[in-house]
Order: sequence, then structure tokens, then C-alpha cells
Amino acid sequence: MSTSAERPSQAAVLRGTVLVLLSACCFGTISPLTVIATARGMPLQNVQAVRYVTAALVLLLIARFTRPAAPASSAARLSSPAVASIRTAMAPWWHPRLLLIAGGGQALIATLALLPLRWIPAASASFLFFTFPAWVAVFSALRGVEALDVRRVAALLLALGGITFMIGAPDAAARHPVGVSIALLAAVVYALFIPVLGALQGGRDPVNVSRSITVGGSIVFVAWALGTGTLFTAPDALALAAGLLQGIFSVGAFIGFLAGLTVLGAVRTAITSTIEPFWTLLLGMLLLNQPIGVGTLVGGAAIMGAVLLLQYAPVGGTRPRSFNARA
Repeated sequence: MSTSAERPSQAAVLRGTVLVLLSACCFGTISPLTVIATARGMPLQNVQAVRYVTAALVLLLIARFTRPAAPASSAARLSSPAVASIRTAMAPWWHPRLLLIAGGGQALIATLALLPLRWIPAASASFLFFTFPAWVAVFSALRGVEALDVRRVAALLLALGGITFMIGAPDAAARHPVGVSIALLAAVVYALFIPVLGALQGGRDPVNVSRSITVGGSIVFVAWALGTGTLFTAPDALALAAGLLQGIFSVGAFIGFLAGLTVLGAVRTAITSTIEPFWTLLLGMLLLNQPIGVGTLVGGAAIMGAVLLLQYAPVGGTRPRSFNARA
């Protein structure tokens, strides 16, 4: 049995969609910056350590001068035993369990998303990872949280079709079983992690959850860099600047994603986030002189079509139950 809140207003949905789109663009900016830093000889774990430490410091500074407000409708979510167990009885953002769940989970996903590059091309790994909206939709439907209506199925197919146009499905030469398996595992883990982030959000401001993610991630990547003896390896100022910029963009990425997730629910947020590879390809053209083809433009148009389709919510009904109280 569940208690459900009223469907959010169209203005709230639009605001949430814009926040997720901005978040996806911030996430999409991180990949080209990673290429710039690693191409200049900066180890990947160092890049991520600089990124997460910078983001954590910025978020701590933001929290120092602002007073975070609890998300709307948090009272209903606080009564959920399942959510309460994840939130550790409304423990502070720096509680070790929250740092482990939020920061450790994010670090695990980042690592799983990068590992396949040892065996398959980046385009193939990206294509497989961006199947995560389909996994989110399937898991949500199986749990009875968000129904798969015709509109959402159509938006999902449009988004996945757009990804295929932009990146291309993996060909036979790019189907190494280890790389494919890890890339798909990354997509599945991310699909499972999105509702966990939504549960952590219950009763908390996005800045607080973002601090848990970035501080927890900082601990993981700094420990990794220390363990490999590369923590203080920064080839030049440009590589270091690329890492610092990643941290700044990560602040917008995490806050925008979490704020939008509260309003849109897991399925709509995941589908909207597929704008990320389109933005990444555009930046690759501008920053790395990478060519952009017709497939990229067609794919981007398809993804935007999916985002627009999701704005036309059916009349009546209730809000997605992803993060509402359940009994």
C-alpha cells in the first residue's frame, strides 16, 4: 500500500527538466576535460581525485553561506521504513554510511564506466552504458513504482534511437565479451543507483546529498591515488586546470540531477539525461576538433523529441511513486 502525492505542476516539471538537462550538460563536459588531462599524462585516478576534492570544497563553501531547505513533500517520504533505512534515520550528510552509499556508489559507477575502455572503443562503451534508461524503466515497472505507459515507452525508444544514431551500435570488432559485460554492468548498477539517490534525497536538500557524494568520492579516489603513488602527479597547469574545472562542473551536475530527480522520478530523469552524449560530441567538436556528422544531429533531434514528449503528461493521476512513502 502506498500514499501518493498530487502530480507536480507543469511548471515544476518544466523546472525539473531544465535542471536535469543542465546537469547532463555538466556531466557531458567532464569527459572532454578528462581526455585533455589524461592526454597530457595525468593519471585517471588523479584527475578524479582533483575533480571530487574540488567539488567537495565548493559544496562545503556553498553550504557555509546558505541554509539548505528540505525538498517539497518530504513529510510523506519520511514515513517510509525503506527510505529511513537508507537515510540512516536522517543522519547528517557526513555520516560514514551515507558517504559509503553516495560517494562509494558514484565512484563504483565511474570506475565501471571507464574499465571497458581496455577492451572496447569509447563509442561502444558509451552506447552500452546509455542503455541505463531502459534498465531504469524496467526496474521501476517491475517494482510497481512508475508505470510504463505509451508516452514513456515512445520517449525511451526515441532516446535510445538517438543514441544509436549518434554513437552507432557496437560492431562485431567492438564486442569483446569482457568489455561488453562490464559496460552493461555499469548501466545496470547506475539504473539501481538512481532510485537510491532519490531515497537519500528524502528530507534532504540536494546540496547535502551532493556533499555526501563528493566527499565520499574524494576519499575513494584520493586513497586510490595514494595507493598507486601518483597523488601529486600533475604534468602541467593545463592538466590540473582540466581537473579543477571538472570539479566545478560536477557541482552543477550533482545538484541539478538530484533537484530534478525529486520532481521527475527515476524514469523521466534517466530518459532526459540521454542528452549528455549529444552535448559531449558537440564539445568534442569545439574543444578537440572532432568531426560531427549527420548522425549526431539526427540523434540529438531524436533525444530532444523524447524530452519534449515527456513534458506532455497525461491529465489526472498521481505523482510517480519513486520516492513517496510505501508500506
